[in-house]
Amino acid sequence: MKRVLIVEDNQDNMDVLEAFLEDDYELLKATDGKMGLEMAIDEKPDLILLDISLPAMDGAQVIAEIRKNRDTRNTPVIALTAHAMLGDKEKFLKSGFDGYMSKPIVDEDKLIEMIDRLMGE
Repeated sequence: MKRVLIVEDNQDNMDVLEAFLEDDYELLKATDGKMGLEMAIDEKPDLILLDISLPAMDGAQVIAEIRKNRDTRNTPVIALTAHAMLGDKEKFLKSGFDGYMSKPIVDEDKLIEMIDRLMGE
């Protein structure tokens, strides 16, 4: 079973993501950026769902470190953010993310389709 790391500090959002994904993926969970980065390096998940606004390290710092590390640089990472302003998607994709999903996530099929596409399913 493919492993997905969810890095999300809001428990409600974590619960929604878990409900969407728990049947199809092994889920790893982190509640701040530092823990998420450590888990990404130690656990080597198949894909990472990364919130942008996080305690300890924000998502932009985490993605920069993920891309610098030889073990994680090719891991697909989807930005999860409530920052859904015009141009944000392009900014996140330029900064190293492979996908972008605005929160709250209302279309679980769209999220799963993006995850499967990025993992080559």
